[in-house]
Amino acid sequence: MASPLLPIPIIFLFIVTFTSSSLLPPVHRVVEAGGAPVPTVWPDQFHALLLMNASGALSLVDLWYDWPNGRNFNIIRDQLSSSLYYDLEWDNGTSFYYRLDPGLEQCRTLHFEVGVLRPNWLDGATYLGQSRVNGFLCNGWEKVDFIWYYEDVATKRPVKWIFYTGREAHVLIHEVGAVLEDAKWQAPSYCFTKTETVNGQISKLSLTGNFEASLLNGGALKGFMNLQT
Repeated sequence: MASPLLPIPIIFLFIVTFTSSSLLPPVHRVVEAGGAPVPTVWPDQFHALLLMNASGALSLVDLWYDWPNGRNFNIIRDQLSSSLYYDLEWDNGTSFYYRLDPGLEQCRTLHFEVGVLRPNWLDGATYLGQSRVNGFLCNGWEKVDFIWYYEDVATKRPVKWIFYTGREAHVLIHEVGAVLEDAKWQAPSYCFTKTETVNGQISKLSLTGNFEASLLNGGALKGFMNLQT
C-alpha cells in the first residue's frame, strides 16, 4: 500500500499465466461408492479469513459472503501495512473500491456484467481426487481450467483455492452463518461524488497496495466471475 499502483482490469488479473500443474498439490484418485464426491454448496452467509498469496505478495482478507442480501465484502490488509482498503460488491454488478483513512478520500466504482458468486458455483466441477493440502486431507476439483478448489474431507470446509494465474487463497477461519452488521455495508459518501464509473475498465482514480494489482482480477471471489455465465 505504499506506492501508487493502477489496478488491472477483481476484478484481479495477475498476468502470471498458470501453465504448470507442478503448482498444484499431488492428487490421489479416489472415487467413493456412490460415485465421485461433489463439492459442498457454499452456505448462504459466512465469514472467512483468507491469506492471499499472489506471486509472493501477501495479504489478509476478511471475506463476508451474504447471498440472501446480494452482497459480498472483502476487507483487505497488505503485509505489514497499517491501512485497510475495501472491496464491496453487490449482486447488480456494482463494486466499490475505497479507503477509510482520515484525509484520504479514495474511491472507485466499477460495473460488471455479473454480480455476487452463487452458492452453487462449483456445480459441474471435475473431481481430481484426494490430496494433502495445508496439512488437511482434501477432495479437490477443477472448474473449467480456471480454478482449483480444495475442501477438507472431514468437515467439508474450504481449505484452499488456486486461480489459473497461480494466485492462492488459504482459508484460515471459516464461520458459517456469521453476518456483518448492515451499517458496515454502506460505502462512504465520497464514493458517490468523486469516482469515475466505468464498465469494467480502469478508472483514472487509483488506489495503492500490493493486493490492489489483483483486485480487478479476482480478489477473494471476483476471480470467479467468469464462472457465473
